[in-house]
Amino acid sequence: MESLILLLFLMVLALPLFLNARRQKRALREAQELQSSLEVGDVVTTIAGLRGTVTGLGEDTLDLEIAPGVHTTWVRAAIREKVVDPDEAALDSDEVPDDELTGDHEVPSDVEPRDARGRA
Repeated sequence: MESLILLLFLMVLALPLFLNARRQKRALREAQELQSSLEVGDVVTTIAGLRGTVTGLGEDTLDLEIAPGVHTTWVRAAIREKVVDPDEAALDSDEVPDDELTGDHEVPSDVEPRDARGRA
């Protein structure tokens, strides 16, 4: 009976360690995929919170333009994420209705045309 309790106790301790190791491996794999997928022109955020555009790629480093004419060199591991433009994300989505793609919109006949300021 005591050996069964000891075995259960060890399993309770080992399970979180096993799950944590799996989560760390997954995070490492995702970070490596991100770093290998970087291309010139990508907008990225560093672990320091700095946002810039990739202007050059080396084996272990990359160059970021953080302001017009200001270039800095970073280790690839310092890149946290690619910044996705919301307009590009909407175009990549399959949820765009067909009428938005073709420009065919129905306008009710009782609606008066308005200018850019919303005046009739």
